Amino acid sequence: MTTKILSTLSVAFFLFFSLSGFAQSGPHKISGKVMDEEMNVPLEFATVSVVNANEPADVTGVVTNSQGNFSIEVPEGTYNVIVEFISYETKEFNDRKVDSDINLGTISLGLDSDSLDEVVVQAETTQVSVQLDKKIYNIGKDLTTAGGTVSDALNNVPSVSVDVEGGISLRGNQNVRILINGKPSAMAGFGDSNVLSQLPAEAIERVEVITSPSARYDAEGTAGILNIILRQKETLGFNGSVNLNLGHPDNAGLSTNLNYRTEKFNLFTNIGWRYFDAPQNNFSDTEYLRRFNSDGEIVRPEYDRIREERETERLNRNYNGNFGIEYFLTEQSSLTASIFYRYGEDEDETLNNSDRYIGGSLVEETLRRELQSEEDNSYQISINYQNKFNDEGHELTADFQYENDAEVQNTFINEEYISTNQENPEAFQREEVYTEEDQKEYLIQADYVLPLGEDARFEAGYRGNFENEITDYRLQQEDLATGNLVTNDTLTNIFDYEENVNALYSQYGTKFGKFSFLLGLRLENTQLKGDINSRLSDEELVEAFGFPIQTKFDNNYLGLFPTVNLIYELSSDGGEEENITVGYNRRINRPRGWYINPFPSRSSRTNVFQGNPNLQPAFASAFDIGYLKRWDKITFTSSVYYQHETDSFERVEENTGQETTDGIDIIRTIPINLATNKRTGGELGILYNPADWLRLNSSFNFFQFETEGEFNGVDYGAKNTSWFARFSSKVTLPGAIDWQTNAFYRGPQENAQTKNEGIFSIDLAFSKEILNDNVTLSLNVRDLLNSRKRKSFTSTEFFNRESEFQWRQRQINLSVIYRFNQQKREQRRGGEEDFDDPGFEG
Repeated sequence: MTTKILSTLSVAFFLFFSLSGFAQSGPHKISGKVMDEEMNVPLEFATVSVVNANEPADVTGVVTNSQGNFSIEVPEGTYNVIVEFISYETKEFNDRKVDSDINLGTISLGLDSDSLDEVVVQAETTQVSVQLDKKIYNIGKDLTTAGGTVSDALNNVPSVSVDVEGGISLRGNQNVRILINGKPSAMAGFGDSNVLSQLPAEAIERVEVITSPSARYDAEGTAGILNIILRQKETLGFNGSVNLNLGHPDNAGLSTNLNYRTEKFNLFTNIGWRYFDAPQNNFSDTEYLRRFNSDGEIVRPEYDRIREERETERLNRNYNGNFGIEYFLTEQSSLTASIFYRYGEDEDETLNNSDRYIGGSLVEETLRRELQSEEDNSYQISINYQNKFNDEGHELTADFQYENDAEVQNTFINEEYISTNQENPEAFQREEVYTEEDQKEYLIQADYVLPLGEDARFEAGYRGNFENEITDYRLQQEDLATGNLVTNDTLTNIFDYEENVNALYSQYGTKFGKFSFLLGLRLENTQLKGDINSRLSDEELVEAFGFPIQTKFDNNYLGLFPTVNLIYELSSDGGEEENITVGYNRRINRPRGWYINPFPSRSSRTNVFQGNPNLQPAFASAFDIGYLKRWDKITFTSSVYYQHETDSFERVEENTGQETTDGIDIIRTIPINLATNKRTGGELGILYNPADWLRLNSSFNFFQFETEGEFNGVDYGAKNTSWFARFSSKVTLPGAIDWQTNAFYRGPQENAQTKNEGIFSIDLAFSKEILNDNVTLSLNVRDLLNSRKRKSFTSTEFFNRESEFQWRQRQINLSVIYRFNQQKREQRRGGEEDFDDPGFEG
């Protein structure tokens, strides 16, 4: 059966990429539309062969487009027309005399029951396709992410890396816009990519890496966009799957995907529960340096060295559910409504052991305990209307989306001396911190697509995003004289922040010969509005935070964002076999609420994070040139890119000039606007499938960035070169056991203050199908060497610090997936619905 599939694929690719003699002078056209007989949906990439009845060696052919349509020109004569699609029955139209244009109408193909077993292999491997504004990675059956999360799956996508804290980078740049099915979503969090660590990896159909977004996309994200497309089942009747995961350290999860589809409506639901108790480790060794005060006198620190070991036990329970219905109003229009809900309960216990030295001698040791509980309720309501005016791509879509996230966090902090050289040390204040965050977001969107002939189209649309975030922060500290808790009026505050974006766009794309282009222009108006309700006066805020602060601001930014995307097909036989892409786009990076809130965190007395309300949006222009070459068993992709960003964000550390009650300098991390950030890089990837039992995937990314700018009189300019690479192999062992190995290395990185060492990690997995391939058993080990740790060295004029941070230890997972009424058929249309701009494929 496998040989039959490969043979059929070879014929299909040969027909798709070849230009025969018929194309030279074909005055008559043969056209039609290929549909799925059972589901009445178009079949994209079905092969249509036209054979000269008198000269069988004379063969030409095409493949159907995304609407199932095909058209081919031939000279006058008699022909046999053969319509084929893998796992479907073949239809033939023999001895058709062509002396004028012929329309074969709608050709319905039914499933070939003899070949159903073959369909299972279609999504086994990662595959890449290039469109004008994006690369699409069908991530396939990744064994190492079984029982894992969306973050784990993204870490195996070329160009993407996920750091030890769950932060997502694209080509080494963390300013990435995360979309779910083409739209901002509560499933991806409100600007917090760590939420993706709570969603199962099995929910992903494919990932679109959009490094040169077209005008249809939001201009947010200077690095680009990651569009995560979730799975949707389209088989008629009732079908679904159940997934059970168990792991060590404590990790358990249960999720189910259910779908019921009729000719008139489609009901779908995804429900999941996850529990994990993941330890986290952090170590730092800080040497405090002598400094000069404003009078030029040398100031000696109370302690010249402090070593801290921080251990956190994270007990998390997360529940999520997605419920929806798609109702087919007519054959051409539908209405979809869904609600997504997520509830999380976290209980973290952190022990921070601090050793303090003077002249190399240990003089004091303290233990700080922090108990933090958190409840997070979020939901999203979505309504989508789609109307296809015809089968040629003329359509109108409209979306409404409302999201709400309510988070309540209580923190109890207590610190005590283990040993000290002080005769009568002053006791530490007991603290209680209450934080309540309420976030709301509205999305209104409309998109219109008008085809202009067979190879051109015009698009226009509107998108409005309206977001409000209110943070109520209350700090209570112990009155050491009475033992009572008293509100700290200096730090207690309410921060009300709004981000409103209105956008209009239009774009035009066409294809002629080997050349395709997509030109677009987006007009966006951004309003960033904030109100800091604090009992401190403006003068007191300046004294407390060290720089002028706008307690109330309302800033508007009107910007034009042009996009240009080109594809030129190099191969003489056309198609996707070899092409060059060129892209240009202008982007914006808007500061999130926590980057603006000036009130510092309380997770540490000596090292705090503080937002900057004076932060302005950053703007970037990006250029990208890509090359793709596809052979029979190898796919090669590469690109070079350059980005110039103004007012770029940089997180810097500085001495606040303040001390704790026991004389330790308070160091803060604060985001600032630098003057410029220039980023240059190149990447390449190779997908190699030499045999049915062996599949290889590797990628390499090299980049250099150069920053310029200063803050508070300190120059933070820097220049650094770094790289990361990944390799994946999948081997089918005797007994039909799949073995997969993923290796990843991120090279050293450096900015004006901090040097990060390289990180190397390996994931290992085994998988076996049982019970007639209805059940999949998977065993995987993530971070086999327990080496996924960030080791860094930070140097400033006030201190030098070595640190090591590990977000998650080595983890072993066992996953069991049971499927019913879907296992052999869900893969046959793996990329049919894009949820967003389908683009012009090259």
